[in-house]
Amino acid sequence: MTKARPLPPARAYTSRVLFGRFWRSYLRPYLPVMLIAFLVMMIEGSTLGLLSYMLEPLFDLVFAKGGSHALAWVGAAILALFIVRAVTSIIGRWLLGWVNQHAAGTMQVDLVRHLLTLDAGFFVENSPGKLIERVQGDTIAAQGASTLVIGGIGRDLVSLVGLFVVALSIDPVWTAAALVGAPLLLLPALVLRRYLRRKAMLTREQSGLRATRLDEIFHGIQAVKLNRMEDYQTSRFQRIVNTILRAEVKTALGRAAMPALVDVITGLGFFAVLMLGGREVVAGERTTGEFMSFFTAMALTFQPIRRLSDLAGQWQVAEASLERIFTLLDTRPSGQRPVESRARPAPGAPEIRFESVSFAYPDRPVLENLSFTAEAGKVTALVGSSGAGKSTVFQLIAALIEPQAGRILIGGVDVQELSLADQRALLASVSQDAALFDETLRENLLLGRNDRDPARLAQVLADAEVTAFTAALPLGLDTPVGARGSALSGGQRQRVAIARALLAEAPVLLLDEATSALDTRTEAAVSAALARARSGRTTLVIAHRLSTVKGADKIIVLDHGRLVEEGTHDSLMARKGLYAQLQEAQLRD
Repeated sequence: MTKARPLPPARAYTSRVLFGRFWRSYLRPYLPVMLIAFLVMMIEGSTLGLLSYMLEPLFDLVFAKGGSHALAWVGAAILALFIVRAVTSIIGRWLLGWVNQHAAGTMQVDLVRHLLTLDAGFFVENSPGKLIERVQGDTIAAQGASTLVIGGIGRDLVSLVGLFVVALSIDPVWTAAALVGAPLLLLPALVLRRYLRRKAMLTREQSGLRATRLDEIFHGIQAVKLNRMEDYQTSRFQRIVNTILRAEVKTALGRAAMPALVDVITGLGFFAVLMLGGREVVAGERTTGEFMSFFTAMALTFQPIRRLSDLAGQWQVAEASLERIFTLLDTRPSGQRPVESRARPAPGAPEIRFESVSFAYPDRPVLENLSFTAEAGKVTALVGSSGAGKSTVFQLIAALIEPQAGRILIGGVDVQELSLADQRALLASVSQDAALFDETLRENLLLGRNDRDPARLAQVLADAEVTAFTAALPLGLDTPVGARGSALSGGQRQRVAIARALLAEAPVLLLDEATSALDTRTEAAVSAALARARSGRTTLVIAHRLSTVKGADKIIVLDHGRLVEEGTHDSLMARKGLYAQLQEAQLRD
């Protein structure tokens, strides 16, 4: 069975593969718009060649021969070219911006949708900051790829072709002289390409570390302040920023080097044309109009060549981000669950059975050949010292991780026959770390299930003792709870999580110290509500305070991932084994 691994830095995708996947997945849906943008930018690019071509009649028919009658139409033609260039420039850039934003938005949604299919182990190995940077930073860096291609081919390449056609029509020898230094660009271009790719990849990786550090600082702000870690955290952040700064500066230098080389080569070409063509004009072998038209055509090639030379550097930056994006999209979740369930448990509270289940993290084993049965409609408690594997059992039942050996059956159906959505639909859970979203209290309760009966919602809120504090909130259920529920106390967050589980009405209830953050009075009330909620459900309880599981129908005692005892509280106490020792240790404490 495969296991999701931490993200590698990036895979060795070729430029062809990267662009092919980017085109098929994110650009081809917008092909009609891109074709229009391409045609518009071709028109924009062709205006430079026409402009240089118009200079020959301007000099030879108007200036040299005093043909004032031709001045108006030549001037009008040049004005029209500039108007066409302005209009097409606006339309082309607007269309490309539209494509870029839509492609980037689709890519971000695809990344989030894919990330949500990966198992919990993946998120243990990959920090939120790194993943946020891939979803945001890499897609933003890559979104200009369509502009690079269409702008480079549609406008700049067409401009170059048009300008060289004008130059060749005037004098092929002059054109060859202007290009005398072009071969000197090949080797620097290859070297800079690899250099920029390496620096762009470093920048993206360090940006992920920067996002991770910010996430750690702001979510752990209380620990930072209580432990006086402000200077320490700032210095760590400063080191990452300095690394990014150095890489960005070197990238900027590399990108500036190629246009600078183009300037030098262009200067050599101009010098050669002046020496060759200037003598012919002075000797009367060529007209001033021909020379000015040619010289202007070659001068106008300066900006397209600069942009095309910089395009290679920009593509390396975009390519580094695309490589990281497709590396993430190619990461597979552990296990191969069906999209649609091949079998489903019968309605009602199901039996849950572990058969020789083993699971290990890369650095340690957790469960080893674990077998037990949680009987349908009854309460089964899992106890054991820290690290015994209790939470791993819950994660396996919830399909947050997959067993590496053995089978898990719910209602007699192997969970490998269930889709992830169907398996999780069977469960409602409450943990000691009540996870709330930065939304309103109502949204945290309903979790998108807006079809819930208001009367049922009111009953659940009363059972979970949520109504005891909502009356004091400024907006009642529509009050924002803050980041991770920070606007609520620990006990209030716990009550919201319990209400959420009660509202789910799933046939299996998972409780991980569900009342640990409650005061004695509230705990008694909520425990009574949970007792009512357990009716007709299969309930599994993780208990650290063993006094809370005395009434369980079955208690399973785990030690280092193995089942060592099971039975009722009274039978286990009479056996005087590990369970009795744990009870005595807690009583002494």
